[in-house]
Amino acid sequence: MDLRLFLSTFGLVFLAELGDKTQLATAGLAAESGRRWLVFAASAAALVTSSLLAALAGAWLHGRVDGAQVTRIGGVLFVLIGGWMIYSSFRGGPA
Repeated sequence: MDLRLFLSTFGLVFLAELGDKTQLATAGLAAESGRRWLVFAASAAALVTSSLLAALAGAWLHGRVDGAQVTRIGGVLFVLIGGWMIYSSFRGGPA
């Protein structure tokens, strides 16, 4: 096993998930229901499933698309989505 890849992936996902909407929703559901272990199991299963889909998509793209292209496309999408969210916040609409 590539421990460096494992640890960098874990660290990146862990930091990206801190304080995001999913974590806040999970905390809210656990607080509302009082069933923390059921909420934990369901949210963990959802994160595992979404991560599996992302890994499968990445594996499918490997060899089909140049890594630099993926970086450029990701950067453009990040800027466009961020711009749309900023624009929507000034208009008072949904982000």
